[in-house]
Amino acid sequence: MDELKVIEILEEKIGFSKSSIQKLKEFKTCLLKYNKRYNLISKNTENSIWFRHILDSAQIINFLKDENVNEIADLGSGAGFPGLVIAIFSENAEFHVKLYEKSPVKRNFLDEVKNKLSLKNLSIHKNVYDEEIIADFVVCRAFKKIGEILKISRENIKKPHKMVILKGKNAQLEINKVSLGKNYSYKMENSITNDDSKIILVEVK
Repeated sequence: MDELKVIEILEEKIGFSKSSIQKLKEFKTCLLKYNKRYNLISKNTENSIWFRHILDSAQIINFLKDENVNEIADLGSGAGFPGLVIAIFSENAEFHVKLYEKSPVKRNFLDEVKNKLSLKNLSIHKNVYDEEIIADFVVCRAFKKIGEILKISRENIKKPHKMVILKGKNAQLEINKVSLGKNYSYKMENSITNDDSKIILVEVK
């Protein structure tokens, strides 16, 4: 899927404004520049950033629209997916996005993009294990196994909260191997960018 088609979906089906699309373009330019020096994303996906990374991240927004969201935490933000994309969507500060990333190199990149795009609804934090995380929604993409994510939820994130976890084709196998506990429930949705990938929606009471 080419850039123009992805932008059409972002605008018409998810609700990105013209100004937020422009910020996504600037974000992509920064990412490609940084990726020449540091391996933020696979070089093999540089030509498909709009589809493989931006749209894949942006689909999470459809699960936030009907919720009462003030604070979002992105665990293991990496190059800014999905948290930075969500923050750009929320440029008018409908909600605040916290990016958690342990790599100093990646945090420097995220900080550079934040300043360049004047994202006032964004804050950058270190390791997810270093502090209590306060958020209504927790999102993550290409982070850790579900068992470890649920452990972080139990031990580091204030309750109640909800989670949106982007996973690959083994999502069901992963979640079958863990004990959710009585305060946890989940459902699975299909990804719009990959027929095999899944979105796990977890509610924590």
